[in-house]
Amino acid sequence: MCRNFTEVTGDMICPNMVRGIDHLRDPRLNKGLAFTLEERQTLGIQGLLAAEYKTQEEQLNICQISLDRYKDSLNKFIYLMELQDMNEKLFFSLLSKNVEKYLPIVYTPTVGLACQRFGLIYRKPRGLFVTIYDKGHILNILNNWPEHNVRAIVFTDGERILGLGDLGAYGMGIPVGKLALYTVLAGIKPHQCLPITLDVGTDNKDLLEDPLYIGLRQKRVRGKEYDDFIDEFMKAAIERFGPNTLLQFEDFALVNATRLLEKYRDEYCTFNDDIQGTASVAVAGLFAATRITKRKMNENIYMFLGAGSAATGIANLIVAAMVEEGVNMDDARKLIYMFDVDGLLTNSRQNGVPDHAKHFGKDIEPEKNFEKCVATIKPTCLIGCSTVGGAFNENILKQMARNAERPVIFALSNPTSKAECTAQAAYDHTEGRCVFASGSPFPPVKYKDKEYHTGQGNNSYIFPGIALGVIVSRSRRIPESMFLTAARTLANFVSEGDLALGRIYPPLSDVKNVSLNIAVEVAKQAYSKELATAFPKPCDFKSYIQNHTYNLQYDSYIPKFFKYPKSPNIKVKPVQDAYKGLVLFF
Repeated sequence: MCRNFTEVTGDMICPNMVRGIDHLRDPRLNKGLAFTLEERQTLGIQGLLAAEYKTQEEQLNICQISLDRYKDSLNKFIYLMELQDMNEKLFFSLLSKNVEKYLPIVYTPTVGLACQRFGLIYRKPRGLFVTIYDKGHILNILNNWPEHNVRAIVFTDGERILGLGDLGAYGMGIPVGKLALYTVLAGIKPHQCLPITLDVGTDNKDLLEDPLYIGLRQKRVRGKEYDDFIDEFMKAAIERFGPNTLLQFEDFALVNATRLLEKYRDEYCTFNDDIQGTASVAVAGLFAATRITKRKMNENIYMFLGAGSAATGIANLIVAAMVEEGVNMDDARKLIYMFDVDGLLTNSRQNGVPDHAKHFGKDIEPEKNFEKCVATIKPTCLIGCSTVGGAFNENILKQMARNAERPVIFALSNPTSKAECTAQAAYDHTEGRCVFASGSPFPPVKYKDKEYHTGQGNNSYIFPGIALGVIVSRSRRIPESMFLTAARTLANFVSEGDLALGRIYPPLSDVKNVSLNIAVEVAKQAYSKELATAFPKPCDFKSYIQNHTYNLQYDSYIPKFFKYPKSPNIKVKPVQDAYKGLVLFF
């Protein structure tokens, strides 16, 4: 049986139950000068606005002009946040109009600076702050959130914000920005999204002494108390919003990220974007790169600088991709080498191998010189997840050019200052032969009169589509196979024209279409794996999903009137004749 789809667009709010100035104060309802004369009179806001009427398109043009007047990225970020607080649809319409231009402002790399200055730019509360001292009362805190139809929660404890480290409660900028992209890139309705910061303190001494800091002024709580706090939050979230609520871990430190994902992934509808989203977008880039290098996935040797949660997440998905193509798992793992602060991951090294990466430990001699490892192991794919800016130096890049005719070099650390190398350095020192991608955007570069448009391995290609597919199917869980499916879907969007420019990801202008197609494939998989709980199953997944997405156009607030048909021409008796002689007793 197929499902018929009808959907009310916009947020779950009835504008006709709100009157007067509340229409201008509520960002979900406010249209500014786009209220028509009839709406102004009907809603009781005539005179509260200037007489001029502006269309939504005219308002967008004004916003673009205003935004372009700011030269500093942080000021542009502040302008956009203030616009979101004033007029939600205008904010999302503006971002959607030019994703390539505005994505680096509302998210990486600018959001990193915004988090560092969060105390200075903090204006209006957005989302929930749940502290360690709310333990035992977390459900009550979640009940304070006014929306009931929350389908996705992005939450952080602020310990590893991008590559910037422990920012505590200042990390709230990340889940807020992430959920804005849920709407802009996938059309998930804003009222269905909830950003949360779990405030357990911070070990950042500068923040503890910062007079503008907005979080708990104490060292981080760890151990059993921390774990019990997270456990209560997870249980409270599904009790408040339902068992199929998407719970996305965001920017948790290595010490917690992998173990919490492993603990909850089979029990909740949850994923960690830093681990699984990063892995999916990186593997998508590797899939696309095979069309340039002409090497299959199992014909490469992979070397990682960094062995944290992101690096091991990518490595695990590379293994899964090779296994799916018929390679034995042990043989696939032998092709992957990892290097961290203690050197090459070998089983005989003094400090051992971290638990989350033990399956990548090698039975070879320890080595602490990364440059020497690149020369002796001869990787064909070099992947940076270290947050050490400039770690891929000239010698290393030249060695990669000797290791392969078309070496693959991914400098994935964020923000730009933490990238292992620049795009220009990668092309210069590999004689323009490398296949390059980065985590943060780089402008086009030139080498010997040829221009290269480098690929940005941005998680924004992946997590919005994953979330949308999970939400519309009401999937109970998010298996690893969904991220491999998303990676293949993304890689298929890379055209021959993109490859000719050196780009292994589609332009960001295509990201909304990418998200839709990823959502379709994820939803299909949810049904095929019997994880979906939204029934009956849709006949046309794409149409069904499109009819469940956010409408960026202003709604009309004029009530819709209707009329009854004219009564038939029936002669009615006079009441005196009809009830003559009737005696009533009271």
